[in-house]
Amino acid sequence: MSGDSFSFELHATDAHSAARLSTFHTPHGPVDMPAFMPVGTQGTVKGLTVDAIRATGAQMILANTYHLALRPGEAVVEALGGLHVFSGFDGPILTDSGGFQIFSLARNTKITEEKASFRSHLDGNLFELSPERAVAIQEALGSDVAMVLDHVVALPNEPHVVREAAERSIRWAIRCQAAQKRPDQALFAIVQGGLDPELRVKSARRLAELDFPGYAVGGLSVGESPEEMYQVLDATVPALPADRPRYLMGVGRPQDLLEAIRRGIDLFDCVLPTRNGRNALAYTHEGPVRLRNLQYERDLRPLDAGCPCPACRHSRGYLRHLFMAGEMLGPVLVSAHNLTFYQRLLALARRAIALGQFNEFADERLRRW
Repeated sequence: MSGDSFSFELHATDAHSAARLSTFHTPHGPVDMPAFMPVGTQGTVKGLTVDAIRATGAQMILANTYHLALRPGEAVVEALGGLHVFSGFDGPILTDSGGFQIFSLARNTKITEEKASFRSHLDGNLFELSPERAVAIQEALGSDVAMVLDHVVALPNEPHVVREAAERSIRWAIRCQAAQKRPDQALFAIVQGGLDPELRVKSARRLAELDFPGYAVGGLSVGESPEEMYQVLDATVPALPADRPRYLMGVGRPQDLLEAIRRGIDLFDCVLPTRNGRNALAYTHEGPVRLRNLQYERDLRPLDAGCPCPACRHSRGYLRHLFMAGEMLGPVLVSAHNLTFYQRLLALARRAIALGQFNEFADERLRRW
């Protein structure tokens, strides 16, 4: 993939897996991949300043079309200088199209070939989102990467429901591509197809023919088991272009990241590190720590030895106290820690790929957890 504003460099592939070391160049800077994007749904990663986000090692963040279109409205964001100026984050930003939120949040959704119509989860007002509207909103927001509007369905589901959604997603991707006007925004396609490997491969190949600058695997982590998700990736990823970024949407747990990297995925996002951080669950290299547990009341250890985050300047006992006392600093610190954990994990993964040792690295981590 190449162009005036974007390019993708594949540096190395692991000796014993499909794991890839690469760099995605954007108008707001490069992203070394595999990479994890913190989720800043409404233009903010909950509880963290821009400097704090950068301190975790994050290179790129995600914001959401649906939420920002509802509040404050894309016209307001555009008037305030676009997402980068609005949020203060000057690195690469990706916006989700809103397809998943139509599935997960909206009330009384009606999907036709033309558009999705539904009631806002905020005030119940009617909101309509077509492929053209999704692109227009994202162009007004000014993200570096925009996503096509796709049709997401729950899993498991009836085969005809999954097939219709996958086929509609391809047609909507074509309409998004036709609607695009900004040359400084990369539009990524999204592969749907549920748990049907044949349908996933068919969708991937059809979208690959359309020559998008990047490709995402969507519609996972919506009710299927991890093993089913890995089987979908086994079938789908080899059908995606090797010279474009590959993005697994909304996933996930640290072990899911390693298994997906092993299968050739480059980019991730998920709310888990910050959501769990706000709920007293900390990720560590020895496994999760549930800070509300009494066993940590007098624990002098940091969450992770060697971790540079602000939470690890304190003891587990102090962090537990913050949560038990209802102090807002607890969720802030553990959110920062969890994002730092994810970024350190991905940095180690990149190093392992460069050395041709990713399989060994991933297996050792999974055994430890």
